[in-house]
Amino acid sequence: MLLPQLRQQVLEANLELSRRGLAIYTFGNASGISRDGGLVVIKPSGVPYETMRPEHLVITDLSGRVVEGSLRPSSDLATHLVLYRAFSGIGGVVHTHSAHATAWAQAGREIPCLGTTHADYFYGPVPVTAPLAASRIASEYEANTGHAIVERIGEADPMQVPAVLVASHGPFCWGATPAEAAHNAVILEEVARMAWLTAALGDAKPVPQALLDRHFLRKHGAAATYGQR
Repeated sequence: MLLPQLRQQVLEANLELSRRGLAIYTFGNASGISRDGGLVVIKPSGVPYETMRPEHLVITDLSGRVVEGSLRPSSDLATHLVLYRAFSGIGGVVHTHSAHATAWAQAGREIPCLGTTHADYFYGPVPVTAPLAASRIASEYEANTGHAIVERIGEADPMQVPAVLVASHGPFCWGATPAEAAHNAVILEEVARMAWLTAALGDAKPVPQALLDRHFLRKHGAAATYGQR
């Protein structure tokens, strides 16, 4: 069996989505990449989390050709592949339909950075893509979803805001590993919920730049001080 360690990591990332309530029934998917081999491990399409095993995961190359596995890969495979090709620093991708993050996506609104919990993980607002044109939906929809995410990130560092809301759809998150991608998806849902509650109180203002810098850079900057060495 190819890539047993990565299979286990991707399985755990998928199970984390279910444990945390971010993916009900067969919703959502997580994947991971072996950069050395140019191979991607991804959740199979339509398989319930409670019955999923490492051997059920599907391995493809970066063109989407199945290399190992008897099941069909996630229908979002093409989106994951676009992200892996575009963002060389990522090692895992997660897609969910978690309620609060998806609500912002359905509204076509970015999630503003209103406080330090958000600032600890995302260096500014979590962006939302432009709606896909009908022609891009009709042809290569999943790949075009990935291209819309890449276009929205533009020249920014994808590791500073490791998530994008796809308009009318839901969030895609990523990280250096499948576990980190799943972790970011959990945090995204929490900050989406907090932002919604804060906005409901009225007159919500973005966190000051100095506070954003302080909180993000103490966890992610070159001179980060958070946690243990």
